[in-house]
Amino acid sequence: MTTYAGSQPQTIGILGAGKVGTGVARQALLAGYRVLIAASGDPKDIALIVQIMAPGAVAVSAAQLMEEAELVVLSVPLHKFRTLDPAGLDGKHVIDTMNYWRDTNGDMPELEDAPSSSEMVQSHLPGARLAKALNHIGYHELELDARLAGAPDRRALAVATDDDGTRALVLEFIERLGFDAVDAGPLANGAALETDTPVFTGSYNRAGLEAQLAARRAAVEQLEFAEAG
Repeated sequence: MTTYAGSQPQTIGILGAGKVGTGVARQALLAGYRVLIAASGDPKDIALIVQIMAPGAVAVSAAQLMEEAELVVLSVPLHKFRTLDPAGLDGKHVIDTMNYWRDTNGDMPELEDAPSSSEMVQSHLPGARLAKALNHIGYHELELDARLAGAPDRRALAVATDDDGTRALVLEFIERLGFDAVDAGPLANGAALETDTPVFTGSYNRAGLEAQLAARRAAVEQLEFAEAG
């Protein structure tokens, strides 16, 4: 991939130093972003992991990350969403990459009561400008599937959010990571990106992903019409 040049690249903050977080970090570094990574504890605890898994990224405290990052990526296990600091993320552009896995997350009654996992997260982070994105691609695929703009086999990824500013920023971010970015509409449409959906289990170009999202919307509208009748 071509590195994006710029006098002052934007700062990306990644909460979580696991495979997904460091995978996003590597691609963001290639795209010319300054990348900060934080976990819940002392940054010294993850410094070696960051050095090995995402050379060029900087291990910092969660507080420093939320202060300095212009875009924050959530890549912690979903059941830990209530450990996220609402005040620190207030007003921030935030990407929710988290997915529900029963073996990892256990039972989550609050998820059963929410229309989608991202809306559950948004209820805990009411001031965050939240988008659902980057959850429907494997961490290893972030590098394997990235392509230059215009490549015939370029993969598409979706973004769902209620915030227009966040939408524009995250669409650009995904493009710079090496993927065609598709607007999936409001945050509620993030349900179409969750585990066990065609979008999550498949890999699509722009036209294919747009068709899947349209089919999902049509199915939801049909169900709502049936329930109303």
